[in-house]
Amino acid sequence: MATETKKLSIKLVRGICKASKHQKKILNALGIRKSKQVVQHHNGPTILGMIDRVAHLVEVTNN
Repeated sequence: MATETKKLSIKLVRGICKASKHQKKILNALGIRKSKQVVQHHNGPTILGMIDRVAHLVEVTNN
């Protein structure tokens, strides 16, 4: 039986102008390029680790 993984909606709520280069790379890897942009990813350890690094810049909701 296939298990459904929950998706996360990630929204950029702060500007990336003063973010470090490492944080900008993480946001780019998540697929976020603009302010107020929303992307969806599967809930997994890699994505959760990336979100943890830029938690002050994004807002996360479960779908």
